[in-house]
This record gives sequence, structure tokens and C-alpha cells, in this order.
Amino acid sequence: MKYETVIGLEVHTQVLTKTKIFCGCRTGFGASPNSQTCAICLGMPGVLPVLNREVVALCVRAGLATHCTLSPFACFARKNYFYPDLPKGYQISMDEHPLAISGHIDILSNGATRRIRIQRIHMEEDAGKNLHEGIVGASHVDLNRAGVPLLEIVSAPDMSSPEEAVAYAKALRAILVHAGISDGDMEKGNLRCDANISLRPAGSDTLGTRAEIKNMNSFRFIQKALTYEIHRQTEVLENGKTVVQETRLWDTKTHTTQSMRSKEAAHDYRYFPEPDLVPLCLDPAWIDEIRATLPEGLDIKQKRFVSQYGLTESDAIYLIQTSAIADFFEQTVARYPHPKKISNWMLRELAYQLNRADDETGAIPMRPTQLADLLIQLDAGRINASGAKAVFARMYETGEEAEAAISALGLSQVGDEALLDQMIVDLFAANPKEIARLRAGETKLIGFFVGQAMKQSGGKADPAKLNALLKKHLASPSTA
Repeated sequence: MKYETVIGLEVHTQVLTKTKIFCGCRTGFGASPNSQTCAICLGMPGVLPVLNREVVALCVRAGLATHCTLSPFACFARKNYFYPDLPKGYQISMDEHPLAISGHIDILSNGATRRIRIQRIHMEEDAGKNLHEGIVGASHVDLNRAGVPLLEIVSAPDMSSPEEAVAYAKALRAILVHAGISDGDMEKGNLRCDANISLRPAGSDTLGTRAEIKNMNSFRFIQKALTYEIHRQTEVLENGKTVVQETRLWDTKTHTTQSMRSKEAAHDYRYFPEPDLVPLCLDPAWIDEIRATLPEGLDIKQKRFVSQYGLTESDAIYLIQTSAIADFFEQTVARYPHPKKISNWMLRELAYQLNRADDETGAIPMRPTQLADLLIQLDAGRINASGAKAVFARMYETGEEAEAAISALGLSQVGDEALLDQMIVDLFAANPKEIARLRAGETKLIGFFVGQAMKQSGGKADPAKLNALLKKHLASPSTA
């Protein structure tokens, strides 16, 4: 290709606290506008912020979970800009001294593991929200989100395709949810992603002019927005023009990126240390306490799934993407000790259902014992493979047990040897020419008879028993 794509992501995630970062107001979603505010949220003169200790603990958890180095000295800064949803005229964030630096996440790209570096993780307060829909001739401001605690996680520009960016975003979200840092709910805005993307001549080490893309609230939109932006910037360069450094908005209706404003540099925000908050110097013993409460790391769990269950790396990465999916897999294995078969069903049938439901949380509306019982029924010959897929879909939708779903769909497999034997006798009698050709060496005709028998049985004949009986009849000299 003539150009290489360079992508870095800035992920903002709301952490799991009941109150805001600098005051005691609630953080719950869906409350009536401006009902979860106080003098601090509203930016009243003379008020002082008080740091929420739990937010710091969750930032430490995020740093540890992503292999970051925790800074011995961190301090808050004021990020100055004017916007109606920012009542103080500045956002309390971090600039030169973030809490966590130099981490990484490993992702799977084109069948190989790639390491994406994390430059920094820092705490900041969210802004409010401007309301436009359904309002004629004005815009309203809801400050319920003002002061909601966020972590900003900034990657290095290590990704070279939209697919890698989505893989990184999914892996990061999985880590945050798994470690109890965030619920990762993108629909509620609890995890938001901005992308910096540029193109450069193939083989060059010099970064091109980047555009920042905002308003991507799903993995699907990240993929589409970055793909569109690659085409847009390529067209600009091919026409001999220069890419402009700017912030662009992803338009979910037109599926295009639209220019929003010129891209600010750090000096445009006039950062300076927050005078109302003292620097952070974390006690190493407290960090060790937090480290001891972390669950098994996802990278460790991935390696364990490969070694313990004999899975491929790509299968393991899918199965650990959420705690719900990983726990479902291991609990199913506990009842039905055939991990590879379970993995195949989860990567195909379960993944299909989750994608069809467009549910990015990974929540599974069925129990591990249900899948295990279905596979037990399949092994026992009660149902064939194609029927089992239909049964799985019904169980997923209705919550029925395997036995009930099989009965409701009328898919119990015909395994009665007397019935199958008579079926084969009738088929041989009705197809004497095919029998003669089969005996003459056209072995592919066995498939013809199997297909006819399956058709007559409505797909319920046990294929294994059917094949065995066919061979028995063919070997018998009495067969016509």
C-alpha cells in the first residue's frame, strides 16, 4: 500500500463509585436533569474540591491491571476551556504528572500477538451534557455528569488498522470490567473512545498530520469511523492536498466524519497545577493491598486457558473477553469435560446469538448447565448436530432446558434400529439402479442413500446408526 495507517486511542471510562470525584453527589444514570448536583458541581465561587479516595484506588487498580508503573508523585491540573457544559470554565484533570505510565496490553492481530503500549492513565472529572433533541430554539444543559469520575487511558500510536483499534478497545474494556474498575457500558456513555488517526508514506517513520475522531460509542462505530477516515485522508493526499489537524465528529446517520473544530494542542488549554488539591504520594503498602485484591489477570487467564484446556490463542482471547463468557465456559467444562467442543459451540453458536442481539456486554441469557446438557444429549444420539443448533437457538431465546427444547421442536433423533433397517430395505427396493452402481464401485452413492433416509425421517435419523446399517446391508449377499 502507498500509505500506512497510524492510530492511537484515548479511552475515557467512568469508574464504579457511587459518588463524584470531588463531592458527595450521586453518579447514578438516568436521573432527572440537574438533580444530582451541588455547589461544587455547579462551579459556584469559593467552593473547594475534596478528592474521593475510592477513585484513586480504582485508578491504581487500572494501572496495575495494565502493567503500568505507578508514579511516586502525581498531581492534578486545571485544563482551561470554555464550553456551556463546563460550569467552572476549567476541568480538573492531570497533565505532566499522571498517576500511571508506561503500561501495555497484548492483542491478537492477524493470528499473532501484538503489544499496544499505554502511555498514561490519569483521573479527571467529566463535564455536563448539552441537550438539543426535542428542544426548539434553544439548548439546555444537564450538569448531572459534571464531576463524575473518569479515567483517561491514552495509548501510544501503535495500531495500524481499524481492526487492531477495535481489538485493543475490546481488550481494554474487558480488563476494566474484569478488575471491577468500570461497567464498560458504552450505551450509557460510561466508556467512550476518541481516536487519533493519520497516514504516512509506507516505510516512513515520520507521523502524518492527525485528525481526532469523537462520538464513537460502540465498537462497530469505531471500526466504521476509522475505515471512513482512512479513505477520506487517502483521497486528500492523492489529490495533492494537505490533511488538516482537526477534531472530527462521527455522524451515525450519514456514517461519515464531519469537521468539528481545529485540533487543540496542550498549550491551548493553559494547563497549570490545581491549587486546591495537594499532590498525591501513594503509600506503597496501600498499593500492595490493592494489588492483592485484583482478580487473575486476563493475560494470565489467557495463557491458562491455552495450557489447561488445550485451546488456541484466538479461542482463548474470545473466551476471556468478559467475565461472563469466561465463567460460562469454565462452569460448562465442570459439568461436561470436553473444553474444545464447548469452545467451538461458544465461538460459533453463542457468538452468533450475542452478535445478533448486538449486546456488547457479553451477558448470556442461559446457564452453563443448559449448554452442557445439550451436548450430553448430542453425544447420546438423542439429537443430531443440525438439530442441536436449532435447539440451542431456542434455549437461548426461551430459557428452556435441553430436554424441553428438543421435545418442543420435535427433533428427537430416530435411533430405533428396526425402523431404520426397514427404511433402508425400502430405499434399496425403490432404487435398484443406484444399488447396482454402488456395488460396481460408485461409493459416492452412499451419500445419496444417507440423504434419502434423512429426508424420509425428517432429518431425525441417527447418522451413525444409519451408516452402520447401510454398510451391513451392502455387505449382505441377500440385498437386492
